[in-house]
Amino acid sequence: MKVISGKYKGRKLLGYNIDGTRPTMDRVKESLFASIQDYVKDSIILDLFSGSGSLGIESLSMGSKYAYLNDKSSEAYNIIKKNIESINIKDYKLSKLDYKRALKEYYDNNIKFDIIFLDPPYKSEYIKNSIDLITKYKLLNKEGIIVIESSSIDKISYNKDYIVVKEKKYKDKLVVILKYIC
Repeated sequence: MKVISGKYKGRKLLGYNIDGTRPTMDRVKESLFASIQDYVKDSIILDLFSGSGSLGIESLSMGSKYAYLNDKSSEAYNIIKKNIESINIKDYKLSKLDYKRALKEYYDNNIKFDIIFLDPPYKSEYIKNSIDLITKYKLLNKEGIIVIESSSIDKISYNKDYIVVKEKKYKDKLVVILKYIC
């Protein structure tokens, strides 16, 4: 696994061996970032279920201003920290919180995002619950997007505050980009 574009292009990332995670394949990541490239420059991003930190690091590589990376797993947290330190990234905050607590903390600190990545464990209610909390806490800036990775059999539900910008299936993975319209 590596950074695919931008100023950190080609840098190797740890993370294929973290229990309970599925790193985003480079082919999927390349297509995903091609779809959101107009949103990335100078953005504030949140990678809520970070795993290896790959999506947050890729965003920073492509010009995001700042990244918040979160994963409640100690193993994932340590891998993200190693990846960030090996590339010498400075514009980030890393946390090890349950996703609900993390979202509440961002709300309490008046932090808003341009892009939120959601790639939680499959076959869970984490996507729906995350979107509900993101909406409740008003964590997206105007015209902000949520990028969701899920299994193709998971149902992605969202409310009237969002429209689907893009939906693409990659074998057993589904990527959906929602845009906040309220």
